[in-house]
Amino acid sequence: MISDILKNILRFVVLVLVQVLVVRNMDLGRYFVPFIYVMFIVMLPFETPNWMLLLLSFFMGIVIDMFYGTLGMHAAACVFVGFCRPGILKLFSPRDGYEFGVQPTIQYLGVPWFLSYAAILTVLHHLVLFYVEVFRLNDFFITFLRVICSSLVTLLLIVISQFLFYRNKQQQ
Repeated sequence: MISDILKNILRFVVLVLVQVLVVRNMDLGRYFVPFIYVMFIVMLPFETPNWMLLLLSFFMGIVIDMFYGTLGMHAAACVFVGFCRPGILKLFSPRDGYEFGVQPTIQYLGVPWFLSYAAILTVLHHLVLFYVEVFRLNDFFITFLRVICSSLVTLLLIVISQFLFYRNKQQQ
């Protein structure tokens, strides 16, 4: 239990640092803006209570807002993803439910499951973030293109990090 809390605190700190120090300084163009910190919400344990999920999502978003100088845009997007996550998990839930102690990773639940789950949450995050940033519908299609391109890059980074930093369940 304590080790899981410490892992999540470490994941939080590392993802904030990677987002702020590395990803923010990458110049991939206007349409490719990755936000790797979404992985924190995606990777929270299944047993996380909804109130804690919303609180942690808000905290992650507000910390990123402090570094980016945005006034609650990341917090709003993160809270929305935290709000939608239980419904998405229920949508992809196995018939018997999730096993206790299993984490939402590629190694535990497979590539198709994880890609679907993470892609939906990432696209939802980017939809809210970019449309709140633009706050008008004049550039609807350009903003939607930014959402899709940025979501793909973010998802690619999340999947790469899954293969780099999480061991296979047979190796544990």
